[in-house]
Amino acid sequence: MEDDPPVTSTAPSRRRGLALIAVAIVLTALNLRTAVTSVGPVLEEIERGLGISSGLAGVITTMPVLCFALIGFTGPALSARYRDAHVLAGALVAMGGGLALRSAAGGFPLFLTGTALAMVGGALGNVLLPGLVKRYFPTRTGTLVGAYSTAMGLGATLAAVAAQPVADASGPAGWRWALVVWALPALVAAGVWLALPASPGVSRDSHTAVRMGALVHSPTALALTAFFGVQALQAYVVIGWSAQYLRDSGMSAATAGLLLGLNSLVGLPLSAVIPSLTVRPRLQRPLLLVFVACYVAGWVGLWTTPTTAPWLWMTLIAVGMGSFSMVLTLIGLRARTPETVAALSTVTQGWGYVVAGSGPLLVGVLRGVTGSYTGMFVIALAGVAVLAVAGWVSTRQVFVDDEVERSVPGWSRAGRCTDVLETAGAEPPATASVTEAAPGGRAAGPRGG
Repeated sequence: MEDDPPVTSTAPSRRRGLALIAVAIVLTALNLRTAVTSVGPVLEEIERGLGISSGLAGVITTMPVLCFALIGFTGPALSARYRDAHVLAGALVAMGGGLALRSAAGGFPLFLTGTALAMVGGALGNVLLPGLVKRYFPTRTGTLVGAYSTAMGLGATLAAVAAQPVADASGPAGWRWALVVWALPALVAAGVWLALPASPGVSRDSHTAVRMGALVHSPTALALTAFFGVQALQAYVVIGWSAQYLRDSGMSAATAGLLLGLNSLVGLPLSAVIPSLTVRPRLQRPLLLVFVACYVAGWVGLWTTPTTAPWLWMTLIAVGMGSFSMVLTLIGLRARTPETVAALSTVTQGWGYVVAGSGPLLVGVLRGVTGSYTGMFVIALAGVAVLAVAGWVSTRQVFVDDEVERSVPGWSRAGRCTDVLETAGAEPPATASVTEAAPGGRAAGPRGG
């Protein structure tokens, strides 16, 4: 079968198309965490409104993370069948519907159903955005990852800070409004994806793919999965339980919500800067050590003296959470092609969120059994130890493609396979020749149809 002819376009139209893709990526990222961070500050009100126990509240805080894992694994099949712009637009529309459903829920099962639906946008955005960046902006990985991780942090911050004020201003069932208001920006982002035109003349008859299962033979891929998993565990324990812990330590709901918002706010400038630092190999391990030290100091301080300087402890933990931007950047740097990046992103984030999901759930269960938060801090500090080891391995200057090729004879980073994951993009991918990326995540040559 002959390849379809490449699509030609003028430079101005290409620039406009890339600008629109960048806007769509950033707006999508803005919505990836709003459905999650809006819950923690009003968790007590949700418990009362639904009549549930502390253990079931733990399920609520864990449900988003598990959805990120399970739904994220559907990304390859959807990407192989439909345009990624349509996949992401549909996911964001589903997110808006889920937010509306759970805000109207009168019982726990319907609330969980709405939560699962609301997580579709976040789950598919998680796994598809790194591939989009690698495909369309290969020489600006740090800049684009910085932009969309900053947008993600901004959305998380706004949702966390606004939740309690919106709830207070909306009456006895105000927590419902605090959850549903985030449906509107999700629908706006969906509209931008739908505005992206498909290029004529490209074909889906030839798929560029990698075998995701073969990544188990890469020590770096396994380390990245552990790194992503434990840093996400830290984040979702903070998002799900820190505000309630501060309230139980004697603070008002509004103050606890503001401290959670401070945690997210501190992360915004870090999200913009850390990817650009991570692309410099000599800075990767020093950055890792800073994150580990801040995590330890923040968690120990919050555990021993929660009301003495809570702003300091939440700030230190926020600096440690900068490891999220670091691992997102490393996913792009540790693979040679956009195809491998997309596969590595799916495997790393899918299984990583399975690991992360255990954290908030265990915190809720242990709190219900023991009546204290000791379990939360033991889990968090153990996770920091794992993060240090996995991060050290992940910062070796190697490519997962090379590790798999040495271990699996006949494996091709861009071959036809059963568990197919196409190049992520706003348009149907054309058959393309790929020149390998140079170390550091910069493209060594052009990639075209």
